[in-house]
Amino acid sequence: MEKTICVPGSKSITQRALVTAALGQGTSTIVGPLRSEDPLLLKDALVALGCNIEEKGDDWVINGTGGNFAPAQGKCSIFMGNNGTGIRFLTAVVCLLEKGPEIELTCTKRMEARPIESLLQALRAMGANVKSKFNTGCPPVVIVPDGSFKGGDVTIDASKSSQYLSALLLIAPYTKIPTRISLVGPLASSPYLKITLSVMEAFGIKVEEDSGAFLVPQGSYRAREFQIEGDASSASYFFAGAAITGSSVTVENLPQDSIQGDARFVDLLEKMGCTVMRSQKGTTVVGPSVGGLKGVEVSMKDMPDMVPTLAAIAPFANGTTVIKDCPHLRIKETDRLAAMATELARLGADVEELDDGLIIRGGKGLRPSRIKTYDDHRIAMSFAVVGLKVKGLEIEDPSCVKKSFPGFWELWDKTFLEVLSVEF
Repeated sequence: MEKTICVPGSKSITQRALVTAALGQGTSTIVGPLRSEDPLLLKDALVALGCNIEEKGDDWVINGTGGNFAPAQGKCSIFMGNNGTGIRFLTAVVCLLEKGPEIELTCTKRMEARPIESLLQALRAMGANVKSKFNTGCPPVVIVPDGSFKGGDVTIDASKSSQYLSALLLIAPYTKIPTRISLVGPLASSPYLKITLSVMEAFGIKVEEDSGAFLVPQGSYRAREFQIEGDASSASYFFAGAAITGSSVTVENLPQDSIQGDARFVDLLEKMGCTVMRSQKGTTVVGPSVGGLKGVEVSMKDMPDMVPTLAAIAPFANGTTVIKDCPHLRIKETDRLAAMATELARLGADVEELDDGLIIRGGKGLRPSRIKTYDDHRIAMSFAVVGLKVKGLEIEDPSCVKKSFPGFWELWDKTFLEVLSVEF
């Protein structure tokens, strides 16, 4: 089986481009943005703050505010769902407001358990009047724009999420005094920081790094047309499907010079026995013949979103797969380490949960069962991969994929029609 597909635009790039374009001077066009739950929540939030965003075909036309947002008068409440990236970015953006009504960023119950205090501490150090509404260190977040936010030298602990650092970087060109950001401790998921820096530079702001600190020049993002490349995380499920079925899948809109860290997942598949071909026309993965997939031991510190995908193919690989260095997966949309361990065990897989990862021993036959998704899009899509090999597997709440990939099931059916056995 040989298939060629296009996946939706990158969620990570779309949300960063939304913020930079909304802060910029002039009119920008985002070409091929991801139209899924998370980016749409952020888009609507920016509109609520007074940014004009119009849809033009498949693109978004954004009239930049120059950093001068103008929300409606009166107390403002903005719902951000379970969009961790969006609520962290928007918290920083709202702090730029000079004067205005109290703004509350609300969210789902799960998001109320996901930390944000490190970002709030840094913003307060820069002068912002911002707090966790229930003093839990998690959302909802309340911001009172009072003109006191200024910038300056600040330190931040980004060991739980690089989004804290990205949020500060994105708004730093607009602070009253130059901003210099230093890290306390290690940085989680550093490839996502590289996406932030790349998008900022594309819109005209180049961040300098000096002895571990980030120096952000003051200025304004420049308007431009900006193309969103295909989402490497979304592509991973189709590549994984090729890996376990011996098929060939090409994703046309994932170029070899992708700025996404998750694009390196195909390098891992290559180590497991797949053939990978890369060009500016796309990326192709060809799975090995039956029995040719082998387990690996790998640090997933820089590709945490790919852990569920790797865990989904590990039971079908010869030998043992050891996934390590990703404890921050426990504070994602769900505790992804526990979720994958629980649901794979439900199918009869030989899986062991670690504090920072998983050990999965391949070669054990799996039985069909009904899989819980925990309202987590990545759990649902990962078990779609398992369903290619386990006849009768059922997935609860398949619609949770709308967070990042609303058309996933339709494209999955078209791609793997010959081998499809998953039911939902």
